[in-house]
Amino acid sequence: MVCENKNFAFSLLPLFSIMPNIKLNSNNDNLFNTNKSKYEFSQFIQNFNKINIKEIEPTIRKNIYENIFGEHISIIVNELTYLHFKELNEGRERKLIRKHILDYINNTKTNLQEIYNWLLNNQNDSNSLFWLGYFNYHGIIINSNMKKAFKLFQKAANLENSAAQFDLANMYIDGEGVDKNYVKAFELSKKLAKKGYSCGINLLGYCYIDGIGTDINMQKGIELYQKTADLGNCIAQYNLAYMYKDGDGVEIDYNKAFELFKKSAEKEYSNGITMLGYCYNNGIGTDINKLKAFESYQKAANLENHYAQYSLALMYENGDGVEKNIKKAIYWYNEAVEQGNINAQVKLEGLFEG
Repeated sequence: MVCENKNFAFSLLPLFSIMPNIKLNSNNDNLFNTNKSKYEFSQFIQNFNKINIKEIEPTIRKNIYENIFGEHISIIVNELTYLHFKELNEGRERKLIRKHILDYINNTKTNLQEIYNWLLNNQNDSNSLFWLGYFNYHGIIINSNMKKAFKLFQKAANLENSAAQFDLANMYIDGEGVDKNYVKAFELSKKLAKKGYSCGINLLGYCYIDGIGTDINMQKGIELYQKTADLGNCIAQYNLAYMYKDGDGVEIDYNKAFELFKKSAEKEYSNGITMLGYCYNNGIGTDINKLKAFESYQKAANLENHYAQYSLALMYENGDGVEKNIKKAIYWYNEAVEQGNINAQVKLEGLFEG
């Protein structure tokens, strides 16, 4: 397993700097309340439909309806922005954030296509540009289109949308939708870190650790990881734990590694849960406990973590801490292979040849 250095988590303190339409006053206390947007909109429509159709012109009626509906979508987009930043700040995994976003939209009983159409018609706003890019990146409603997502994130980033700047930096690092450009990734990371966003602080740490667009500086990288971990971000806690486990830039400290992996796991981060299982399985910073190792691997495997799936299969294959079960071992090796785990592929081939 490798250290997942690229965290994407925002400090909530400067959150509202990229949401200019939101004011923190008594009139907006419930702006991000799901029930408010869902039920008030329903009430709007019910009251509107009670109006005698003969009393207003059809075009006026249509315009009123569109304005009300447009405001409803606008509120949803602002709520999604808040939810997105909150979960990034906690260090949630991308696929889990995507699930929560889709669940939220479903709970508002708003059609995804309607939201997408509204985004298409409101591309003068940085949040709309970001979400349009997000839909393209993750293949929501439409087929995934990295090049289009990159262009939209770039437009939003030019309007100082920090979420777009973060995704843009990662796309430059990974070469998604654009040629790799470590210098630009580093500059965007510095900009985000200066704003106080924990995602930028952690990403800047990654740049220093791996020499992305700058010279390697382990001390700076570790300081930035520590700062982000202290903000409670579970991915940063995981990253720092890995460095203590391997003695990468710091002295090996298994106790610190175990405690940090445990904190990360408590926040449901699948890699953190997997490594907590590893610690229990191998006595890293704690006593060996095969039952707890199995339980941790099982939990992370159910979260589709392929490292955990491989480790769980290995326990079943060898009867290590659990009753030997080749059928279950093959099942979990297969699950890991589907996610590209090469070691699981080798194991499967060995089992079938045997």
